[in-house]
Amino acid sequence: MKLLELMTTEGCHLCDQALPLLVEGIDPAKFEVDLVDIAFEDELMNQYATRIPVLVEPQTKQYLDWPFDAAQLAQFIESIEGQ
Repeated sequence: MKLLELMTTEGCHLCDQALPLLVEGIDPAKFEVDLVDIAFEDELMNQYATRIPVLVEPQTKQYLDWPFDAAQLAQFIESIEGQ
């Protein structure tokens, strides 16, 4: 199973919009998505504060910035599946 991280924070309305896309577009048998609250690490705040939600594949550092739709999510998932 491959790990993905969703950079988010409490009260992020854009993150709330992204979550249903992730539930619909990511196979839970292949991927686990951890929610990472950027508010607790200065480095993450500096990197993602104006970009969240951001879906990150932590091993390769590939990412998908918001806004994304179901087709863009599918393309991202396809690009990281073989790695």
